[in-house]
This record gives sequence, structure tokens and C-alpha cells, in this order.
Amino acid sequence: MKTYNQNNFFRHTFCKFQEVQDFEFPEKTHYKSKFNSKYFYTSTGVYRKSNHWGRVANCRWKLNSNGNYKNQENVIGFAKWTDFYPLNESEKSFYIEVDFDSEICKIEPKKEQYSNHLFTYSEAQKRLKNIYRLFKENKWANYFDTEINELRYKIFTAYIQSDKTLQQIKTEQE
Repeated sequence: MKTYNQNNFFRHTFCKFQEVQDFEFPEKTHYKSKFNSKYFYTSTGVYRKSNHWGRVANCRWKLNSNGNYKNQENVIGFAKWTDFYPLNESEKSFYIEVDFDSEICKIEPKKEQYSNHLFTYSEAQKRLKNIYRLFKENKWANYFDTEINELRYKIFTAYIQSDKTLQQIKTEQE
């Protein structure tokens, strides 16, 4: 696993920053981007003050907000160096979580003791898109004799726990 620090965290990484309320951003920062995001480095991680999160240059940085965040407002987030994960096509560092009750799914970075199936970030994005499409549409389920929620559970669970295509998994359900 790659080690991240102030010299490389901004190159093709995924990270979830935690919103911080009790940090006073210093007048003199370590770095200021051309879009006015400010960065302050510590030995354990990085503080970022910005009004934009999500896609940041070649990175995907999300903000775990305390609930009041609105886009285009400046917010301070903190991430440990160990919270950064590589975004590339060779390292499978992500898994998919599906909440069937709220019909929400998300990509999560692997945890140390995580043993379920892992994907590259781009593969996880493709699978996420397919899952959301099948949450919205119902017509595809007409070809099966199983109730749609049970069918979704079986198909989505198999889909996020293997490298099989969605079509392969659907065919297995027939």
C-alpha cells in the first residue's frame, strides 16, 4: 500500500475528508491553489479549506459534513495521510455498499480487515451506475418470477461480491 504525504496526496487519489469546526486556519498556509483552496499540513494529515469538493483535479475528494454544508461555501476538512487511496486501474482498493431500504449505494475505500470483493475506482463507479439504474427501472424484473425487492437483493449482492457482469448474474437468476 502506498504511503501518502504532503508531496504526493494530490496525485490521483480518493479521500474522505471530515468537516472540522474547531480549527482556525493559519494566515500562512502551506499551499494555495489557483481556485483558492488552502492547505495546511501536519505530521498526521492535511487540513483543506475549500468551497468545492468531489472531483478535484485528478482526485476524488469527498467531504463528510456535519450536516450544514452547502456547495460553494468554504468549509474546512481534515484527512489523515492514511485516508488517501490510489485512483488507478491496477489497484483494487474499493468496495460497494448498498442500502436497500433507502435505495442508496456508495463506494467505500477498503478497511484493514475488509474481506469482501474489491474493485478499482472506475469499475466500482460503473457498477454503482448499473445498480442505480436497476433501482429506478422495474421493467427488467418482468422476466423473472421473483418479487422485485428480493430479486434486487440477490442480483446486487452477487454483483458487488464478484467480477461477473450484470448480464451473467441476471442469467444465473433465471
